[in-house]
Amino acid sequence: MTTSPPPEKSWQATADTVAATHPGSFWRSLFYFNVYRLLMASGIIAITWLYPDSSMGSYDPQLFLYTALAYIVFGGISLLLARMQRLHFDRQLATQISGDVLFVTILMYSSGGIQSGLGPLLLAPLAAAGLISRGRLALFYASIASIGILLEESYSLLHVQGYQAQYLQAGLLSLGYFAVAWLAHKLAKYTTASEQLALQRAIDLASMAEVNQLVIQDMQDGVLVVDENGKIQQHNPQAGKLIGLTPEVSAAPLLAEHAPALAMQLAAWRANGNIDFDLLRIPASDVSVRIRFVPVKGDGRINTLVFLEDVSRIQAQAQQLKLAALGRLTANIAHEIRNPLSAIGHAAELLEEEKSSDPTQMRLLRIIRDNTQRLDKIVQNVLELNRRDRATPEALHLAGFMHAFVADFCHAEKVASDIFVLDIADRYVVNFDRGHLNQVLWNLCHNALRYCRKQPGSIRLKVTEEVTGNYINLDVIDDGPGIPPALLSQSFEPFFTTAAGGTGLGLYIAREMCKANGAALDCLENTADGHFRIVCRKSVNYV
Repeated sequence: MTTSPPPEKSWQATADTVAATHPGSFWRSLFYFNVYRLLMASGIIAITWLYPDSSMGSYDPQLFLYTALAYIVFGGISLLLARMQRLHFDRQLATQISGDVLFVTILMYSSGGIQSGLGPLLLAPLAAAGLISRGRLALFYASIASIGILLEESYSLLHVQGYQAQYLQAGLLSLGYFAVAWLAHKLAKYTTASEQLALQRAIDLASMAEVNQLVIQDMQDGVLVVDENGKIQQHNPQAGKLIGLTPEVSAAPLLAEHAPALAMQLAAWRANGNIDFDLLRIPASDVSVRIRFVPVKGDGRINTLVFLEDVSRIQAQAQQLKLAALGRLTANIAHEIRNPLSAIGHAAELLEEEKSSDPTQMRLLRIIRDNTQRLDKIVQNVLELNRRDRATPEALHLAGFMHAFVADFCHAEKVASDIFVLDIADRYVVNFDRGHLNQVLWNLCHNALRYCRKQPGSIRLKVTEEVTGNYINLDVIDDGPGIPPALLSQSFEPFFTTAAGGTGLGLYIAREMCKANGAALDCLENTADGHFRIVCRKSVNYV
């Protein structure tokens, strides 16, 4: 549990924060204060020359004149230093206030003491010092002024013959100094708190505006701000795509020029209030959108916030939900099919063991066995497809993984290892589920083995790095005829196959597993051989 600092220290820290945040305002105030000091000293000289019979300098005219001239020089030097902002701010202010007390005290002495009426000249510097320094040392400056007045009275009493000290008047004047300093201190405290509050609110507003801007920029819905003249004042990137706003468009384009139908509906909404609009198709993007208008009032202007919701995106999300539900349903059906299918296969095996001499019966049993195996493979593929979202990507070093994969594949398929050529460096690391990548490569290499020439180097596994992105390309290339161009668009569709005993789910499942790992699987066109490419994300451990 933390404790808060004392109020005085807390306020002092706040004042320091404001001073550090707004140094220019402090120096500017000090500069104007020095202008006032220079004018005050010049005014004293002017009054002395214009009114020679005044009480100013009545006791010691020569000392008064030299002191006033020195005060003018002091004011000029202080003004120059404040303008240059060279020395420490607090030191300058303390030196200048001490100089004010010294010069005004000498002027009072040379004019006959406190009854000369020059004592109140220190009220303005004390108040200014308290305000400029945000209350720091305000009472200290008042103490210096009070001590100066009392010392002047005491010195005059001891050294001026026949002088009658006015200690009561000096005490009242000192009390006035402290009162002015205290008021300046309190006023500076409130001013500092107000500035700090305004600064904090400005920071909060700027942060909120930045957050709102980021949210609007990343929204999947289009957002437009249209003024009362139909000009687009602001828009997010999605809205620009929907209505065809390009960077070359002027700063405030007319909505009617880019989306006339939308502009007409906006005009109808402004004229008739709440109106339910049907879906609007925007020609610029050929997308159907749902529109929502929200009035925004401020600064005497009436703007309208236009939300454009892409209906195709909503439909795609609904389709994904349907497919997910369908996937769960097919998985349950596959489980239910597997049990009777196993019974049928087992019964067929028992009949085959009887070694019947009837060729018709044996042919029928072979048909049962082949189709049972095919159905079992379909069920297995459906179950694997349902588990594609259970990906646990890890950092895979492709060099070691690929060498181990080739060894396992050649052993399982009973082929020579020299049928593969590996073109891969040791540094490549990708994020991929180990089991998923093994199954994807097994499917691609099994297809490549089926259609290649089965010569040394017929299947090539090549890994390259994309120049402009954070991705790794994993190519599976064989020297076979490849997929005919007319069938490329159908090759990844479920249950599409050109093999007699195929299920048509291999490439579809491979692509879905790649998607589950943030990768992509495609068949490259314009190649004379079979060429599949997996585009994977680099791992953070990539070197």
